[in-house]
Amino acid sequence: MLTVTDREYKATGKLTFCEMDEPDIEDNEVLIEVKAIGVNRPDILQKKGFYSPPEWVSKILGLECSGTIEKIGKKVLQFKKGDRVCALTSGGSYAEKVAAHEGHCFLLPNNLSFSEGCILPEAYMTCWLNIIEKGLLKEKNIILIHGGSSGIGSAAIQISKWLGAKVVTTVRDNSKKIFCERMGSDLVINSREDDFCNKTLAYYPDGVDLVLDMIGGNFTEKNICCLKQNGRLIQIAFLGGQYPQINLMEIMKKQIVITGSLLRSQTDSEKKRIARLITMHIWDHITKKPFKSCLYKEFAFAEVNEAHQLMENFKHVGKIALKV
Repeated sequence: MLTVTDREYKATGKLTFCEMDEPDIEDNEVLIEVKAIGVNRPDILQKKGFYSPPEWVSKILGLECSGTIEKIGKKVLQFKKGDRVCALTSGGSYAEKVAAHEGHCFLLPNNLSFSEGCILPEAYMTCWLNIIEKGLLKEKNIILIHGGSSGIGSAAIQISKWLGAKVVTTVRDNSKKIFCERMGSDLVINSREDDFCNKTLAYYPDGVDLVLDMIGGNFTEKNICCLKQNGRLIQIAFLGGQYPQINLMEIMKKQIVITGSLLRSQTDSEKKRIARLITMHIWDHITKKPFKSCLYKEFAFAEVNEAHQLMENFKHVGKIALKV
């Protein structure tokens, strides 16, 4: 099978292709003939050597895909050969075939293309874990989402609106502001033009219940300032730096909870549990309001470097897919 390799990336600055044997599957896995691949920020970090995959997973790039099931393991009960699915993978999706745990797969709705489906698992599972379970977001709560025009951000807006929450998002230019408004955000702040903390508190003087942050750095103290008493700050990345200065007294006075997570390092059983809850609660709604497709651009598999360049330039909104 044809697969993407990053072996020569440090020398050439380019991903290349090579032939590899198709992966073997375990009894609880399926082999997917890949039709489309979701491009994610960790793919960029991994190829540059900044994000090492866990020891036990494929070192091939790729955390999610869609396609048709070619083989099933002996203990697989939920799926059959030929099923259209999308799946979360711990690695290996940048290939013509990939093995995926049965419990990490979702049946793809008939009215979604493979490219629309491949961008769903990573974002929605991340948001479910962090917004609903760790963030405890409820109806009528207020959530501040940084990077609202990203793949995670757009999924976070839609899940928050589905819950009945008020949504504040930050972006870095006005075209991304329009996108977040279309996704359903109640207030969008251009953080290059306005202090997001001051503007948030001008609209919501009591503060917000939850902050979902992928920036870190100098955003962290402002996040704490924005939060209500007993508010929660959920950290899922740190594009602005992982060693922020924080005011411990403010955390103590407000009794703020700061936590975070990485989806990739969760156990198979934990990922299966999250996927099952998404299937039970929102999967049937995924093609209905308030959910909208956030596919920004589709590239051919051979254009993987062009797809990565677009993501690295921060010019996109929503998500990017590779079509195999």
